[in-house]
Amino acid sequence: MFLYHLTLQRASSIYTCIHGNFAGSKQQEVVVSRGKILEILRIDQNTGKVIQLCSTEVFGTVRSLIPFRLTGGSKDYIVVGSDSGKITILEYNPQKNVFDRVHMETFGKSGCRRIVPGQYLAVDPKGRAVMIAAIEKQKLVYIMNRDDQARLTISSPLEAHKANTIVFDCCGVDVGFENPTFACLELDYEEADGDPTGEAAQMAQQTLTYYELDLGLNHVVRKYSEPLEDHANMLISVPGGNEGPSGVLICSENYITYKNFGDQPDIRCPIPRRRNDLDDHERGMLFVCTATHKTKSMFFFLAQTEQGDIFKITLEVDEDSVTEIKLKYFDTAPVCSSFVVLKTGFLFLASEFGNHYLYQIAHLGEDDDEPEFSSAMPLDEGETFFFQPRPLKNLVLVDEMESLAPILHTNITDLANEDTPQLYTVCGRGPRSTLRVLRHGLEVSEMAVSDLPGSPNAVWTVRKSIHEEYDSYIIVSFVNATLVLSIGETVEEVTDSGFLGTTPTLSCSSIGNDALLQIYPDGIRHIRSDRRINEWKTPGKKYIVKCAVNQRQVVIALTGGELVYFEMDQTGQLNEYTERKDMNSEVICMALPRVPPGEQRARFLAVGLADETVKIISLDTSDCLTQKSTQALPARPESLCIVEMGQQEEGGNSSSTMFLNIGLSIGVLTRTVMDTVTGELSDTRTRYLGTRAVKLFRIPVHGVDAVLAISSRTWLSYFYQSRFHLSPLSYDTLEYACGFSSEQCTQGVVAISSNTLRILALEKLGAVFNQVTMPLKYTPRKFVIDEESSNMILIETDHNTFTENSKNQRKQQIAEEMVETADDESKMEAAKLAEQFLSEDLSEETFSSPKAGNGMWASQIRILSPIKQETLEIIKFEQNEAAFSICICQFNNSPVPGLTYIVVGTSRDLSLAPRQCSGGFLYTYRLVDDGSHMELVHKTPVDDVPTALCPFQGRLLVGVGKLLRIYDLGKKKLLRKCENKHIPNLIVGIKCQGNRILASDNQESVHFVKYKPGENSLVAFADDTFPRWVTQATMLDYYTAAVGDKFGNMAVLRLPQDSKDNVEDDPTGNKAIWDRGLLNGASQKLDMINMFHIGESVTYLELATLIPGGNEALVYTTLSGTIGMFVPFTSREDIDFFQHLEMHMRNEAPPLCGRDHLSYRSSYIPVKATIDGDLCEQYNSLDPSKRKTIADELDRSTSEVSKKLEDMRTTYAF
Repeated sequence: MFLYHLTLQRASSIYTCIHGNFAGSKQQEVVVSRGKILEILRIDQNTGKVIQLCSTEVFGTVRSLIPFRLTGGSKDYIVVGSDSGKITILEYNPQKNVFDRVHMETFGKSGCRRIVPGQYLAVDPKGRAVMIAAIEKQKLVYIMNRDDQARLTISSPLEAHKANTIVFDCCGVDVGFENPTFACLELDYEEADGDPTGEAAQMAQQTLTYYELDLGLNHVVRKYSEPLEDHANMLISVPGGNEGPSGVLICSENYITYKNFGDQPDIRCPIPRRRNDLDDHERGMLFVCTATHKTKSMFFFLAQTEQGDIFKITLEVDEDSVTEIKLKYFDTAPVCSSFVVLKTGFLFLASEFGNHYLYQIAHLGEDDDEPEFSSAMPLDEGETFFFQPRPLKNLVLVDEMESLAPILHTNITDLANEDTPQLYTVCGRGPRSTLRVLRHGLEVSEMAVSDLPGSPNAVWTVRKSIHEEYDSYIIVSFVNATLVLSIGETVEEVTDSGFLGTTPTLSCSSIGNDALLQIYPDGIRHIRSDRRINEWKTPGKKYIVKCAVNQRQVVIALTGGELVYFEMDQTGQLNEYTERKDMNSEVICMALPRVPPGEQRARFLAVGLADETVKIISLDTSDCLTQKSTQALPARPESLCIVEMGQQEEGGNSSSTMFLNIGLSIGVLTRTVMDTVTGELSDTRTRYLGTRAVKLFRIPVHGVDAVLAISSRTWLSYFYQSRFHLSPLSYDTLEYACGFSSEQCTQGVVAISSNTLRILALEKLGAVFNQVTMPLKYTPRKFVIDEESSNMILIETDHNTFTENSKNQRKQQIAEEMVETADDESKMEAAKLAEQFLSEDLSEETFSSPKAGNGMWASQIRILSPIKQETLEIIKFEQNEAAFSICICQFNNSPVPGLTYIVVGTSRDLSLAPRQCSGGFLYTYRLVDDGSHMELVHKTPVDDVPTALCPFQGRLLVGVGKLLRIYDLGKKKLLRKCENKHIPNLIVGIKCQGNRILASDNQESVHFVKYKPGENSLVAFADDTFPRWVTQATMLDYYTAAVGDKFGNMAVLRLPQDSKDNVEDDPTGNKAIWDRGLLNGASQKLDMINMFHIGESVTYLELATLIPGGNEALVYTTLSGTIGMFVPFTSREDIDFFQHLEMHMRNEAPPLCGRDHLSYRSSYIPVKATIDGDLCEQYNSLDPSKRKTIADELDRSTSEVSKKLEDMRTTYAF
């Protein structure tokens, strides 16, 4: 079996972000790393929206990023530390919209290793050198320079290694133009390693070490080292030279310290804590990320604590020496992994979990009454400052980037009866957790809706002149009239526009530079800019049935299939061509392309006829109205649209292609390439859109043409980031549409739906899914769906968290202490403060939940309706009882046959390291009130954590620690019927088919277990030879299982053909000890059929169908928010084709950061019988010459290769 790997939704978590002038313009961009993806984002200063410019899969792990600018340069380069064992310097090319590799230098082995550099990057602030460091021992420095053509050059690496040293962070010290200096946080463990008592490890001190690059001697020296009082986690470089005092800020537990060379004394300031915080006061406080903002006149730092509080840090300087550090509470935002401050006043915040945010810095927090804390304030050792958190004051939220990370559990089903399945995913951590319903389609923003008199049948927008920025009129056609609306501050009806209002309209458009055109059944009305009106009437009893118009040409079809052609001359007059053409069949639809820039006319007209053909007619003066080519169709064409697509988005020499889109009466869209010189049609692609005939409309999207296709659903066909997309709109069914532009909505769509006029905006282009979100209280673990009621039963569990009751008790206790510790005079004041403290309710979603300490758990069960988006019932557990597993089942011996039960597995007082608990319970609930409530039947104690549950033949399979048990329903508790003790560590998942059970172990892969009803025993008859750390497993059929592990691998395992499941267990112990199976396990071993390294921990893996009428595929989700699938090949020919394409792509387009593609996909176990579709699909973004070379090697044309890639995706997904 061969599989083809496809990514449907790329990872949405962000691990690092940097900012700089990467495009070479004055505007700053943000580059983010999403693990194995590099992306560049631009922030639109006018709208405040985050726009993705380019996204590239690097087929490796990006460990670190840093911007780098040569001295005197105006463009930033991107330095990447990855798992390739190479340092990579990239440049963003805005013309081609790609990352170009400038340099790549090899220094070590591939993979994320302790002593191979890549984990830390630091640059000299003056742009002369880069340091790349490993977690342990190795540090390399590269000197950067220019050659005589101003291109970036890189030197050989200079070593700054130190054995037995762990590095925590490093940064470049701003020393002006003296020798470049780097500061490192280090810990020497040599003594600790050689001390068996462990005392030396307790006494080990971190040091701050400076490394100086001597540019004269061309080597690196260890200049200076000093021990630190507190354990530190981060360094911040302080601006130097003319801009500041230089030196570094050291962020350590509870303190921030300033250090510099020379006479500068250390300045130390405690990190302020929240007043009356429910957290454990013994817990240290750390800064988790920082950002520096520097202008010519001032600089400051923003630093965020692990609770999400952001502080503004400034330094008081007196004659080049720092006298005090000042901290001021700025605002509170979700805890992030990285953030950056842009020169335009935006703060981009990449959250650790959940959505990412863009804030506008409205105030710098200088004039408010917030207290400022200073290192000069007298404090006893161990004491700190206190502040009061509050809602946002200095920051204003302007945009939000949706992120699914981390996806914890998923179910693919059609609860909403929409034909297309929805993905129900639970995401996030703690109070910022969400349930998200994902639907394939683009999100639509509804700008305005207004009712119309009667039932309209068409709508157009026109501009009075080509020089106008926005549309002037909206024209709506009815069965017997035409309504004209003018667009201004408001939209209102006008009667003096020159349009004829007493007739239905076939088409309205701008023509020439400043004229308008109305085509109606009885003629053509040409409205000049000076209000002169020219009319052309139809001859005899004929009338116009169809028409096609562009800026300079008009073609109409009269009854009987006669074509009349008009062209505009230099004076702006429409002239009829002397001849007419009889099509010998009824004309159903027509289309003209836009007039190419610098030309007088478009060369071709497409005509759809009732005889199920489309004919291309020449409009060239030499052979006007002669037929050029014909395309036969499987049904009547309903609509035609000719669009040029595939242009380069950012200028450059565009290589666009002309496409003829044909909408058929059977709900199919056909896209055909049209030769711009000969009019020949080739490379036809088809796609089923819906049950109604397809109507096509050309609309502008992001400044380029796209096609809106309306069937029973509305679809948008557009070209975005070097790829064609065909996505449905998540919106009501439309009937007619046109592009729309006004001051309020610069690029939108005006459309008709029944008797309403709607103005819509399409913003999130490139998105595969749109999301409906519902907030949750704790981290969601698993959920099940009751198919009868379509309700969802969800377990939420958080570690290190108080339950509501415990939190209220703790608050009460703190309030009482406040009153007790106050002296007699201030008792009244203290009582007021205590009352105020008890009544305040800060949103945990923003301010994070208090940390209760290890071994403290909060948990609850929630029943919700995902369709109505409402919670129906919540069942809370006591403090320290945590739910870990849930299943829905029916028991054979239930007192009421067919009754649905929910079983929830919980643990009591669980501690994670070492793993131990005081016991667990199985709660059995009965679903009542049509699945909207649960009734407790009984509670069964067990002796370990019940981590996995699965219904099995009218009974229940339970994984209790490492024991596999079968339980049946009893009157007072569940009754244990059978047990298997041979699974090594911890059962994390159970699946079953027939009598076969697939039990997953958290370290030792999967075990096939057979239930023998006659003996009432569970016998493990097959297991795996690889120790896989399983997170998800599923049975593909009776003999085959798919397994995902925490290291990001997916494997398909199958029982050997000669395997038997009737092996004997040995309850008597008579068998010899050496006869107990193979390799200390079961007697038979599974064969590995497929193997593939995804690169992210797998959290869901199931067979599912994603499109109506599509085939089943293996769908997975990951911790980083990726949704992907493995598709089985159905023919040997396809396997050979894609194997060769993948081989050529590995040679022609090697990964950006230097990781070998084959070795990346074989990170743990060699890749087997799986082809990487993500690499194959990069074929479409290669240079045309490379595409042609690869296609020739495969004995295909480039369009055939592209079509094969598209078919592979659209057969199974979108």
